[in-house]
Amino acid sequence: MSIGSRTELRRAVVQLYKELQYMGREYPAGAKYFHTRCKAAFLKNKDVTDEHEIRKLIERGKFVQKEIEALYSLRKYRAMKQRYYDTDEDVAGKIEQLIKDL
Repeated sequence: MSIGSRTELRRAVVQLYKELQYMGREYPAGAKYFHTRCKAAFLKNKDVTDEHEIRKLIERGKFVQKEIEALYSLRKYRAMKQRYYDTDEDVAGKIEQLIKDL
């Protein structure tokens, strides 16, 4: 492993860690829960020295990052839907009221 690629991999790992820690602030189970799990995952793999294995772990971390983004988007979508759209129960109640009025 060359020195240049070693520093590039280290930079990529640190950047991924910082991004995940930042994203964890809004995690549904709580920020503390997310931060401890994230830290434990990184510490578990701190002794990995194989360049190929490190790249695989970085890709896995990026996948987790995308999944968290999808989770947040889904949560925002559900909140907007709940805020602006009628639920099925509300629609059923309105239909029943219309039938009674007829």
